[in-house]
Amino acid sequence: MTLRRLSFAALLGLPLAFAAAGAAASDYRSLAEPAILYDAPSKQGKPLFVIQRYTPVETVVNIDRWVKVREPAGSLLWLERRQLSDKRTVIITAARADIRQKPDAAAPLAFEASKDVVLELSDKPADGWVKVKHRDGTGGFIRVNQVWGL
Repeated sequence: MTLRRLSFAALLGLPLAFAAAGAAASDYRSLAEPAILYDAPSKQGKPLFVIQRYTPVETVVNIDRWVKVREPAGSLLWLERRQLSDKRTVIITAARADIRQKPDAAAPLAFEASKDVVLELSDKPADGWVKVKHRDGTGGFIRVNQVWGL
């Protein structure tokens, strides 16, 4: 292979490498307080809607006091950085989710939760399960494909 063809092949691979690096660098946070989401990084931007406290968001871009986030429905919007918390939460995406006492589909049920219920993340996902805790203190394991925010 000539040097020119090798360079061209390397350039073709760069977007894939950057995409893979970006995918691995997802940063999820939750909201420390209810927040207004804007269409631009400024209070002069158009306020679109309010998102509730503890809702998980994925941070995409940081600019000074503003952060562009992906909210659970998938929209990319702006909010003030001060409204973010380091506390990790997930939101249930399934119509109804079973939270088990152990990370096993045959394990006894700890509790059930409906779509859009926010749960605190207690541990990192492992083997398709993640440990969570409800605000009432009840904990258990939920399948990762039933939540958003990981």
